[in-house]
Amino acid sequence: MGAKLLCLFLASALVAYYIYTPIPEDFEERWKVMLITASFRAVGHLAEVADQLGLMHYMEVLMLITAAEYVAPTSDENVTVTDTEFSNVAVRLYLPRRASDGLRRAVVYFHGGGWCVGQAGMKSYDHLTRWTSNRLNAVVVSVNYRLAPKYHFPVQFEDVYSVMKFFLQSSVLSQYGVDPGRVCVAGDSAGGNLAAAVAQQLLKDPEVETKLKAQALVYPALQTLDLNLPSYQENENKPILPKSLMIRFWSEYFTSDSSLGEAMASNRHVPVEASHLFQFVNWSNWLPEELKKDHVYTSPAYGSSELAQKYPGFLDPRAAPLLASDAQLRGLPLTYVLTCKHDVLRDDGVMYAGRLRAAGVPVTHDHAKDAFHGAMSFVSGPAELAVGHRLLNRYIEWLNENL
Repeated sequence: MGAKLLCLFLASALVAYYIYTPIPEDFEERWKVMLITASFRAVGHLAEVADQLGLMHYMEVLMLITAAEYVAPTSDENVTVTDTEFSNVAVRLYLPRRASDGLRRAVVYFHGGGWCVGQAGMKSYDHLTRWTSNRLNAVVVSVNYRLAPKYHFPVQFEDVYSVMKFFLQSSVLSQYGVDPGRVCVAGDSAGGNLAAAVAQQLLKDPEVETKLKAQALVYPALQTLDLNLPSYQENENKPILPKSLMIRFWSEYFTSDSSLGEAMASNRHVPVEASHLFQFVNWSNWLPEELKKDHVYTSPAYGSSELAQKYPGFLDPRAAPLLASDAQLRGLPLTYVLTCKHDVLRDDGVMYAGRLRAAGVPVTHDHAKDAFHGAMSFVSGPAELAVGHRLLNRYIEWLNENL
């Protein structure tokens, strides 16, 4: 009897460990968030064990979530959905069936997932892009760019940029009945990173005549220099995207060499030769007082030059759009930035919104004080959250008013 009680106690303790996570008081549906967090943490632990044992790469285990969430392209009474290719890159295309008075709007969307996981066909992304197409009566192109660890930067950027450039051709816009003056690029998390980088690159591409009307960046990852910002410190173990996972995503984006990840984890990966770039991510200049709190800015600790020579991508604005100069930001289209208080990437988005404003770019910065990273994806199924619907509606409303 005693052994059974002990086993029951240990099992209960283990379940409690996985399920219970301190959740901020301002969260709604706290128990549901706790269960979602526990599920993601369990998968992360499984991935760690599989990776350590040499059974599967860490990211391959995380991709099991993507596979489980996949839905085939299914048309409905509002939208025709097909999987096709633009410029030899796989895309999921959403074409509204409702009649239009004139040419339609268009959104080119890049999914999140740390450049390593995710798919345009996941339930959450299919819902988001389908909803966008139906609500806006717009053409939506959701891009399936190639992923790390099989492919490293700049492959992901090159994939999404080639799709964007292909779509902006006048013949292609005409084929789908799209108004060339009403095209938006958008994305969340790593997809927000790619969207920001694409918008910057288009400004200096003489081959592209069509200009973007807007860019929408949902809790984007925008810089690789300082991985100890106040948001990284405060949200180190917050739901869905802990600091350790974000650093792993950043590292895998550039290389499978673990030495870069180790250097990033200690925030000693930037060589002194790149010291001039820190002015663009100096949070003491760009964060409002309410986000600075009691944090004190300290000068960066520099690392060796070897990593930057081997993997120069982490100093490239195509991978870290916050590293673009002020001159390179001028001329960007009107911008929507969504940030969440309980998110390691919060300060990236806040600083970018501030820098864009200073460069004369019209910006709407929507800061959700009761949300965490990835919240906008939880809008269907058993993990549906009210906060996810609110964020999705804000995003759609902005697009409707500004595109």
